[in-house]
Amino acid sequence: MTDISRRGLLAASAGAAVLSGCATGAKPPVESSPVAKAWTPDATELASRLRNKEVSAVELMDATIRKAEALQGRLGFLVNSDFDRAMDKARAGGQSGPFAGVPFLVKDLDDAIGMPTRSGSRWTLNHPPAKAQDVYIDSFERAGLIFFGKSASPEYGFLPTTEPIGYRPTRNPWNTDHSSGGSSGGAAVAVAAGILPIAHASDGGGSIRIPASNCGLFGLKPSRGRMIDPMPGTRATDISVNHVVSRSVRDSAALFAATERPTGGLAPVGLVAGPGRKRLKVGLFYRSGSGRQPDAEVRSSVEGTANLLGELGHHIEPTDWPVDSIQFGQDFLTLWAAGAAELVAAVGKAVGGPADTTMLEPFTLGMAQLVASLPPSALGEAISRLEAAAKAYDDWLRRFDVVLSPVLTKPPVPLGYVSGDVPFAELSERLTDYVGYTPLHNVAGAPAMSVPLSWSESGLPIGSQISARIGQERTLFELAYELEIARPWAGRRPPVSA
Repeated sequence: MTDISRRGLLAASAGAAVLSGCATGAKPPVESSPVAKAWTPDATELASRLRNKEVSAVELMDATIRKAEALQGRLGFLVNSDFDRAMDKARAGGQSGPFAGVPFLVKDLDDAIGMPTRSGSRWTLNHPPAKAQDVYIDSFERAGLIFFGKSASPEYGFLPTTEPIGYRPTRNPWNTDHSSGGSSGGAAVAVAAGILPIAHASDGGGSIRIPASNCGLFGLKPSRGRMIDPMPGTRATDISVNHVVSRSVRDSAALFAATERPTGGLAPVGLVAGPGRKRLKVGLFYRSGSGRQPDAEVRSSVEGTANLLGELGHHIEPTDWPVDSIQFGQDFLTLWAAGAAELVAAVGKAVGGPADTTMLEPFTLGMAQLVASLPPSALGEAISRLEAAAKAYDDWLRRFDVVLSPVLTKPPVPLGYVSGDVPFAELSERLTDYVGYTPLHNVAGAPAMSVPLSWSESGLPIGSQISARIGQERTLFELAYELEIARPWAGRRPPVSA
């Protein structure tokens, strides 16, 4: 890990004013807003204070860095810092866009100029800082956000927890003995703990929705082609998308509008500013993709969401998976493992010999071995069935406006339960039991969100997943606003927070 300390830049009193959520002379947020009683401002509120000169970008960045320094040791959400350059950018000013001057973290699976990309792997420890970055990362800077570091992820995003062996584990601020989720775990923890209000996240099988659920945040996975141009060829293999995790729906919606690509093949959504009026037909199911039933607390949480939707006038109708969920899970694992096999081969080529556990984690190597054990036709056959599953999803969502389900079968699991050093066969069984609701949307290219409406008896967050047809993010945002107003979550503060 890089050194995340830096010299103090402002008097403590200036930083403390922003840490408290209200700089000297700042006006309180509008009381009618569902985020008005939040314990720390969201990005929309901070951007407003910056525009109104109630706080400066330098004060805000200094306060953010102080919070990061104070909590990094307990939570492990950062893998690289860029504090001095961030302060220089805040001093220089000149940012424009809806979030001009607001601090931001980039997930450490993506390049950001001037910082190394670790991808949660020991293999990358000596890699140099990036000299270029993707156009999507550029879009965050065009929105005015100032990067101050890289958030932690598991090795190459392969696991639903952020516990890379080469780095410290990322701990859940609601209970530091439990997983933050993955692969956007560092981003979710930093937002949940109040270090910043919004952070970059990506999702190739649940990696926005799972950490959002585990950390009590709002997380929406966009449609394929919404933020970046889709890959040519077979669409079922193009599963990863980018967006953010946030505490408020309005932050997510505003940054979505600022970063969506008008040439992505989908009609632009634009800014969604509030709930819709249409009453929706909602499909509801509980059985996971592996055929498992969720834990009692998870089922109760999703039932509560269904009841709330019913009270709001939406029509709830039971449904079930549109595909052979057991076969789908096996096919998705084959696709996932094929990516690991490509990585292992690339590392081996770079070092001139077989990759081993000094470079990559046992789970990554185990997935490569799984692929090697399959017949040559296995990947192609799996992709063909995944293509059929994507079509079945589209047909399924013609019967409903949205579909409601759990995000995971369990509340946040203890650290170590699904980490990369668990023996491969045992870990595969645990993953099959734990994760099973999220990957279908990646294969189908459809949007889905985790909404933080419930907490367990022990105080751990439990999200509810709501999905729609490809291109229907407006429907999800409007419904999320409605749920946020009906059952506000912004005032809930984790025990470990800034």
